[in-house]
Amino acid sequence: MTLTIRYEQTQDAAEISQLITAAFKSAQFSNHNEQDIVDALRQHNALTVGLVALNQGKLVGFVAMSPVKISDDTQDWYGLGPVAVLPEYQNQGIGASLINSALSEIKFKGAAGCVVLGEPDYYQRFGFKVTNQLELSNVPPSYFQAISFGAKTASGQVSYHSAFSV
Repeated sequence: MTLTIRYEQTQDAAEISQLITAAFKSAQFSNHNEQDIVDALRQHNALTVGLVALNQGKLVGFVAMSPVKISDDTQDWYGLGPVAVLPEYQNQGIGASLINSALSEIKFKGAAGCVVLGEPDYYQRFGFKVTNQLELSNVPPSYFQAISFGAKTASGQVSYHSAFSV
């Protein structure tokens, strides 16, 4: 496999939407609206990072990063997700490559930290940890994790962009 990761381009939007739909089609814990969330993030200029993975020119994966608000007014925190890989390309390291690239991008942009809602065992390998300092309403605490890029830690209730309510 020859994997290339780059920023999304305007002409990628429809294909990204199809990819996300396919990736989450059989996901148990999904409202199956992830593609709509990404579209809404774009419309509100809230998609801080949108990366695609290409295998020999074919779009096979996507990851998004968008700003989150924390009730203690800590700035420069982001939410990871959605992360999507076409079903036939899953379990080949593409999602991990996208996540590592997205984390590097927000660090480069001066991010203080990042949160993720997802499978604890999967995201812990990227440095995410369950913390009792950050909370997301109506979510089991073990599925909401954070990674801080500096000495200062945020504390409080986390809110994703309104695009996540579509």
